[in-house]
Amino acid sequence: MAEGLEMICFKIISNVGGARSSYIEAIQKAKQGDFEGARECIKTGQKMFLVGHEAHFELIQKEAQGEQVGGSLILVHAEDQLMSAEGFKIIAEEMIASYEKIAALEKKLEKW
Repeated sequence: MAEGLEMICFKIISNVGGARSSYIEAIQKAKQGDFEGARECIKTGQKMFLVGHEAHFELIQKEAQGEQVGGSLILVHAEDQLMSAEGFKIIAEEMIASYEKIAALEKKLEKW
């Protein structure tokens, strides 16, 4: 594998791995009732995800221009991590919304 490709793959893996961790942290914060903290984790994760996504898009552009990018286990892993992080973001956003609804219902019940 060309050294340039390897570096791009590791850029993808490290950034989207960090993004996924931020999304998981967002779920944990929402579970504890820290919805503002959860939203901040989503924002942090999104910034990291975009760096990884842009690196991935760079590879797609190179291949579209006729440059051989090549396939490798590291590239497959990078793409897997990219998709996994994207899925975690969707799940985290849904869980935050659910925890917010639960918290609102619990407040209503306390008033009764």
